[in-house]
Amino acid sequence: MCQARYLLAIGLLILASCEKNPVTIASSDVRSPDGQWIATAHNDQYSGPGNAGLYVFVSLYRTAGLKDTMHVLSLDVGEQSPPIAVRMVWLSNSHLEIQYREPATIEFQVIKGAGIEISLRDSIISR
Repeated sequence: MCQARYLLAIGLLILASCEKNPVTIASSDVRSPDGQWIATAHNDQYSGPGNAGLYVFVSLYRTAGLKDTMHVLSLDVGEQSPPIAVRMVWLSNSHLEIQYREPATIEFQVIKGAGIEISLRDSIISR
């Protein structure tokens, strides 16, 4: 009986620690020069047993018409602190450059979608 209570208590603690995932700890947006697209980046922190880490996600969405979000980049930055710096620069109406600071593991990358070219560059961004 006593063991069942301990197992129940441990299970509830594990469940409670996983409820608030992920937590966005930083985010930024940048609009394309023609105003038709917005690129958004956010650093999400996951916690809990077996899934702790920081991830950076970059997405695009239109400002008019269909508002579907197009996921274009995922970076796994481990448990690095402070969050990884990401800078998004529109080089033209149809070309987004994403700059990031090492170390990071590229988990997912789109190079072109919906007529938008997406380039990725690891660079030294001031901390």
